[in-house]
Amino acid sequence: MHKINPEILFTIIFGSILLIVLGSFIIVFLLQYQKRKFRHRHELLQLQESIQQTLLQTQLEIQEQTLKTISQEIHDNIGQVLSLAKLNLNTIDITKQEELLKKISGSKQLVSKAIQDLRDLSKSLNTDNIAAIGLLRAIEYELDLIKKAGEHQTVLEINGSIIRPDPQKELIVFRIVQELLNNIIKHAEAKLIKVTANYTSAELELIIADDGKGFNLEPIGKEENTENGSGLGIRNMHNRAKLIGADFTMNSIAGQGTTVKLKLPLNS
Repeated sequence: MHKINPEILFTIIFGSILLIVLGSFIIVFLLQYQKRKFRHRHELLQLQESIQQTLLQTQLEIQEQTLKTISQEIHDNIGQVLSLAKLNLNTIDITKQEELLKKISGSKQLVSKAIQDLRDLSKSLNTDNIAAIGLLRAIEYELDLIKKAGEHQTVLEINGSIIRPDPQKELIVFRIVQELLNNIIKHAEAKLIKVTANYTSAELELIIADDGKGFNLEPIGKEENTENGSGLGIRNMHNRAKLIGADFTMNSIAGQGTTVKLKLPLNS
């Protein structure tokens, strides 16, 4: 029998061990890769489900807020216009020809205004209208309604070339802006509300600012205040922004108003 050269034997044993180690490493790597892939897929499904739930909740909240706005608008504006038209018609004296013509003409103008206001309001009944007209037009419409109420001056400033985000993201951003505007009306005691939209090729930056009384942000971050609702609205807006990859920041100083910045990437 031929004796195996020790060097060859060592090489065979070493090569076998190396192959076993390498094979084991590859198997472990593939198992880890599949595990990460499964975890990533699971997280993606969870994220998609969370986005869908947020979208549904957002649509319901927009509809609820829209109905409140419409109810207020009908009561404060359209109802008064129609009441004036009715008053004009009830006080018509057919024996006074010149006054008769003026009151009929005035009543026609009032009814026409009421019809136009109703047409404008009907556009906001469907949240799909936001997808149709775009985020900025929807914000502009909200600001016009606020201005029409007579308590606030509103400004919309647009810088850069408009790039529309994904419609689902537009809807969530609009709800955040709508909620901010509603909070300003209720709590800020502001006279001026300004919304600035800054567009670059990479992102949309929305700045919502008011000249109201402002407030102290520090207590909002405390858990007990979040639980009792005082900071819940801001936390919800922050979470929704995070869900769509946006950055939400709020700065407020007592007596100097509040400024909110929302930065939404446009290339992801």
